[in-house]
Amino acid sequence: MTEIINERKDRDPRARWYVVHTYSGHENKVKTTMELMVKNQGMEDLVQEIEVPTEELVETKDGVEKVKETKLYPSYVLVKMIMTDESWYLVRNTRGVTGFLGPASNPIPLTKEEEKALGVKEVRRIDYDYHVGDSVKIIDGPFENFLGEIESINKDKEEVTVFISMFNRETKLDLGFDQVEKVQ
Repeated sequence: MTEIINERKDRDPRARWYVVHTYSGHENKVKTTMELMVKNQGMEDLVQEIEVPTEELVETKDGVEKVKETKLYPSYVLVKMIMTDESWYLVRNTRGVTGFLGPASNPIPLTKEEEKALGVKEVRRIDYDYHVGDSVKIIDGPFENFLGEIESINKDKEEVTVFISMFNRETKLDLGFDQVEKVQ
């Protein structure tokens, strides 16, 4: 299975992967057209990556092996983007695109588990200097701007467990390294 790897440090962490439905057989043309539109409109910061996941299959016919590249998900293109009105409009109005996966007015980004299942592999270089007991501010998600204290750190999952005070109770949250920042 093809892996989509992003090693660039300058990418915005708000960008998420979305699934775009296309006319059958138009996946590569949609990708090329969309890349050109993004470049022409200077929207590289909003629409960061466009991929058509493929895999190589070895077929044997009359004793001759042939390597054939096939689409893993016919009629679908993966787009990593920051969802704004402008980026939504650009993708939605690309020739050959029939829509986003999810409700028409509210496309739903892939979860981390879905990204892995679809072959999307993020290689991020997150520099962290967190320790148990550090005070942190949540910078992403529904608890944005809450302050908390690190209870534990899971380096393999790149997560911290943080306790925040909400409604006069301590609430435990598991957050990604990129969702918190140290408070000095």
